[in-house]
Amino acid sequence: MSAWMDKVEQQTRLAGHNRVAMLLFRMGDEQLYGINVFKVREVMRRPPMERMPGANPLIAGSCDYRGMTIPVIDLAVALGYAPLRDDPSAHLMVTEFSRTVQGFLVAEPQRLVQCDGDNLEAPAPALGFGTRVNAVTRVDGALVAVVDVEQVLASLNATTTTLSEPMQRIARFHDLQPRRVMVVDDSLVARNQLVGLFRQMDVECVVAQDGREALERLKELAQAPEGEGVTLVVSDIEMPRIDGYALTRAIRETPELRPLKVVLHSSISGIFNEAMVREVNADRFVAKFQPDLLAQTVLELLPENFEKF
Repeated sequence: MSAWMDKVEQQTRLAGHNRVAMLLFRMGDEQLYGINVFKVREVMRRPPMERMPGANPLIAGSCDYRGMTIPVIDLAVALGYAPLRDDPSAHLMVTEFSRTVQGFLVAEPQRLVQCDGDNLEAPAPALGFGTRVNAVTRVDGALVAVVDVEQVLASLNATTTTLSEPMQRIARFHDLQPRRVMVVDDSLVARNQLVGLFRQMDVECVVAQDGREALERLKELAQAPEGEGVTLVVSDIEMPRIDGYALTRAIRETPELRPLKVVLHSSISGIFNEAMVREVNADRFVAKFQPDLLAQTVLELLPENFEKF
């Protein structure tokens, strides 16, 4: 475990420079898959598991992990492979994201690699990965599919996207019109959730699908007439082309963009993420998806007497 964490810590030094550290693994054939190392706590041989009758077919069971009972998700089933729940050679990849700890069964862990964010791109439908792969790249010539483990987890857990009545009243009291916020996320579902949340707050949104599109749009808006700009950016961290860390760093290094408030909004959590949020000078980090907490953060960052950027 110590050696693993040392390797992860070395990889985190690349974050903020549009470099991504990923753990590669296989699911029973030659296809390589990847996951951001910021989400991975530990990789181990499959431990003894308890069955959970009546559970979702993706749930292989539960197990004891360092004194915690955690659900074990059969990632092979989620990706269309034969189940691994009864395979004694399977490995458990313990992850922490979306404020939860869970395990994913994988066939064969490979190695840690560094990827250039510019080389991550959305997979073409013809590749056949479906919605559970949100990016592809190449490592040493081999195609790597980046698994959207957030989407897998979301398919098992209902997500609250509505502001509570008290928070809606607070937002109306602040009278946020005509403020505009930029929402940056490569997930259509996440973008729609955020736009819906800001609609409940009477805040207009400008939308971008990744950090590069956001940066280009922000530079355009810096030259736009008064009333057409934004005051605050709410950005995902894991995105193709330019990630949220690199976007924040670019905003801080661009004089005309520097006054913007930046909230990083991601399922990634843990000490490495907290360190990177400080390193790139983001104003806040809010874990996905906590509508009231995100709304409260936005209210705190938007000034009472404001000049739209």
